[in-house]
Amino acid sequence: MAEQQKSSVVKKFIIALVVIIILALGGTGLFYYLRYFGPNVTGNEDYLYIRTGSTYAEVYQTIRDKKMVKDTTTFNWAAINMKYTTRVKPGKYRLHSGMSNRRLINMLASGTQEPVEVSFHGFRLKEQFAGFISKKIEPDSVKLLSYLDSAKFVAQYGFTTENVYVMMMPDTYQMYWNSSPEKFYKRMYTHYETFWTAARKQQAAAAGLTPIEVSILASIVDAEALHDAEMPKIAGLYLNRLHKGMHLQADPTIIFAMHDFTIHRVLNKYLTVNSPYNTYAKAGLPPGPIMMPSVNAVKAVLNYDHNNYLYMCAKEDFSGNHNFAVTEAEHKLNAKRYQQALNERNIKK
Repeated sequence: MAEQQKSSVVKKFIIALVVIIILALGGTGLFYYLRYFGPNVTGNEDYLYIRTGSTYAEVYQTIRDKKMVKDTTTFNWAAINMKYTTRVKPGKYRLHSGMSNRRLINMLASGTQEPVEVSFHGFRLKEQFAGFISKKIEPDSVKLLSYLDSAKFVAQYGFTTENVYVMMMPDTYQMYWNSSPEKFYKRMYTHYETFWTAARKQQAAAAGLTPIEVSILASIVDAEALHDAEMPKIAGLYLNRLHKGMHLQADPTIIFAMHDFTIHRVLNKYLTVNSPYNTYAKAGLPPGPIMMPSVNAVKAVLNYDHNNYLYMCAKEDFSGNHNFAVTEAEHKLNAKRYQQALNERNIKK
């Protein structure tokens, strides 16, 4: 009987011990589950931006300040145990409400960031372009602009600081948010090189131009044309003037030289501005583009209209189209009608 009681006690002890072990294991499992696999990311922010050179302390501070996770203590514990503190990578990371610490930390540690889409067109100045791009990727506008103003940097791509702007071809690009200026401009150059196929280079040569000169002329054509349909005709006119050794006398170059983009009427007093972009005073093409040329404008120069026009003037109906002329006498009549229309609308500047 005593032995049976003793056996019963041992069994109860074993059962109790097993229960305790199961509960302990369950508690431990729950402990680790909550810290690794439990939902923790809030929906307060869509993205976590980690700047180049950031430390874990800075990342943790951002996550805590912006309340990106519900429990910062468990996140920090998981980050330490997963050795993320020494594996911080810069980038733009997409956050999803309910993400676990483990999933978030794996994404950050592996650098699995979401690429950004950058689309641009039509910026007049390099400064405007740099300012726009700085809102899309990590480098600031001052840094981006400094590369375009570096003769040594742009020379490696075959440009000068005056003409490098032609390398920025309007399009939609995908890249990472933490792309350095070097990587960004290399991306631009790769696209530029892809555009300039052997066939297009031959078209440029047939027109008596280099690819850079095509883009510079295209910037003038783009500034002149309100409607793309007129671009080949305008391109043909300017090529006629170039081939005859005539000054381009393009009003948009005067506006660019003066850096006053509020001008609607180019007056005679403006034509004496001392600038290499003054195509009334300087022969040939200006040293660089006067705006970011569109792809359509570049193609219009390559596929220019073979005409005999040497002059053009905006139509007096303000439709955005132009009256074209072969002779100066015909042009003067067109110009007189347009000037009268400006006077009637009291447009003095």
